[in-house]
Amino acid sequence: MKDILLLTDNDKLLNRFKNLIKEKGLDNNSDFKFNYAFSFNNKTFVEKFKHSDWIQPIKVKDEVDFLIGKYNMIFSLHCKQIFPSKLVNNVKCINVHPGLNPNNRGWFPQVFSILNSLPCGATIHEIDDHLDHGPIICQKEVKIEMWDTSLSAYNKILDIEMELLSANLVKILNSKYETKIKGEGNLNLKKDFDDLCEIDLDDKDTFRNHINKLRALTHGDYANAYIIDDKGNKIHLKLELKRE
Repeated sequence: MKDILLLTDNDKLLNRFKNLIKEKGLDNNSDFKFNYAFSFNNKTFVEKFKHSDWIQPIKVKDEVDFLIGKYNMIFSLHCKQIFPSKLVNNVKCINVHPGLNPNNRGWFPQVFSILNSLPCGATIHEIDDHLDHGPIICQKEVKIEMWDTSLSAYNKILDIEMELLSANLVKILNSKYETKIKGEGNLNLKKDFDDLCEIDLDDKDTFRNHINKLRALTHGDYANAYIIDDKGNKIHLKLELKRE
């Protein structure tokens, strides 16, 4: 039996993955045992699952030796932790990434795709020593429309991720897949995103670019974009788009 760990910090994807396991008949399959974990600093999950025995918090960098000894394969499904080199070099680690590698690797790929017009989508790949960089197992592009915000683009990507998982999960679990390697692409870090959030009221640009920046920073209830008024007040803003 292979012990498989799913590490995720996304509630919707956790439920959808568990449903997929049932649909594929893998929940009662004697060949695989699925275990579930989330990031130790995910306060929402810590509270929600504090009485659960089927899913646990974990700090990956402190549990590398345990993970190597316990698991045959580890899936990162929107997990907000970096896997150390020792882990990825000793256990097959698979990342389900909300971007079309190698375009806009790193943080919030759909945000940067709206801004720089590089392709957006979903990628399942092996994890190596670099961020969102390993050999690609499968991927699919998602078209971003002019009326999409970060959130609506992200929701499209989640659907495609599950589509790719549904089509390829059994092959991945059995290590019966081929990979391809593309170029280095570009990488965006958390700091790159943070630098976008303050809107310069004196910035001179096309109206198209101003709209693109606002819709790239609009993600539901998240307070991303903001301005500072003449009195030093921080004022959050977001863009509402409605296709007629």
